[in-house]
Amino acid sequence: MADKEWADYFGESNDTRTNVNDIQKTNYNYYDNHTDGLEYSNFTSDDYCASNHSHVYLNVTCEFPISYAEPMYGYIAPFLLATTTVANTLIVVVLSRRHMRTPTNAVLMAMALCDMFTMLFPAPWLFYMYTFGNHYKPLSPVRACQAWNYMNEVIPAMFHTASIWLTLALAVQRYIYVCHAPVARTWCTMPRVMKCLVYIGIAAFLHQLPRFFDRQYMPHVGQRISIQMAPWVQTLSMDAYFITYFGFRVLFVHLIPCTSLVVLNVLLFRAMRTAQINRQKLFKENRKSECKRLRDSNCTTLMLIVVVTVFLMVEIPVAVVTILHIISSTLVEILDYHIANILILITNFFIIVSYPINFAIYCGMSRQFRETFKELFIRGAVTSRKNGGSSRYSLVNGPRTCTNETVL
Repeated sequence: MADKEWADYFGESNDTRTNVNDIQKTNYNYYDNHTDGLEYSNFTSDDYCASNHSHVYLNVTCEFPISYAEPMYGYIAPFLLATTTVANTLIVVVLSRRHMRTPTNAVLMAMALCDMFTMLFPAPWLFYMYTFGNHYKPLSPVRACQAWNYMNEVIPAMFHTASIWLTLALAVQRYIYVCHAPVARTWCTMPRVMKCLVYIGIAAFLHQLPRFFDRQYMPHVGQRISIQMAPWVQTLSMDAYFITYFGFRVLFVHLIPCTSLVVLNVLLFRAMRTAQINRQKLFKENRKSECKRLRDSNCTTLMLIVVVTVFLMVEIPVAVVTILHIISSTLVEILDYHIANILILITNFFIIVSYPINFAIYCGMSRQFRETFKELFIRGAVTSRKNGGSSRYSLVNGPRTCTNETVL
């Protein structure tokens, strides 16, 4: 969440053009344009960011504390980008194999793509701004500023929103398979799941659509670009616009999905414990085939619980900070926005750290995923599928039944 308190970020007045005209009469020219090249005044970055005048200009240095942003996004993020791109590409390649094409795998593949695109779109700008140390320079022309906003804020938020809803869809699907197996044959089919994926993608796009048009970037003195809200936002009022946007985001992107995932995780864990008790009874009765079926179903459930738990560990802090931001901006000011920006920076960073973890979870907890991976990328690897057996198994090495046929 790159937006500060909106009234502060865009100036106290809804008409930011007044503030721009006032700044032209001051000496707060952090970027000065000279005929002999770009030079920088003695007005420091900290002084500039501390002034109210920085809020109406595009200044990346003021968005986040550079002492935190530069090492995280400039030096560590490139390695995370490479790792995420390789890991999620491998996930897509493995899960797209013919014998792996199941409704659950389709959701997992969509999640991998969304996570990868969440990092790929801002990557060029993160390299330019932080890795190459250009965050203190004025970003121009106007199209570059628009691209920065779209690729660093709007589009990644769209893909991340889709990833959140896909995770919820995955948990709901597994809950249906475990606790309502007869219904799964009707509701968890491939055509229905594909429609669900399309609906999630459309909903995530519509959620972010206003953010493509809510700001205007205009050339100003020297190489600076001034920012002001679009006329339609000023007509609606900034408070109404941002309260609506962040209120929807808190409710439908953070609060409801995270709460639902916690509840579903608890229900799945209880169902898994119950199944384990039943499995012990079946084992004592020497009913090996049913015992094996329950074991395989439990393995699948456990793996999805781990995936969802990792997701919740990084998403709940973001939800908390967003809720505090809404409260501080509308009811009572409770946030120190310098600290809040550091928290936002750290929580967002841990989200991208979590992206390659799913690949490790699949490799560690799924024999069929490992076998398919070896078959594709390790020369001479021998898997059970070559003997004609793997296509009958789910990703967790279980015979496909009405309760686990679409498992990873």
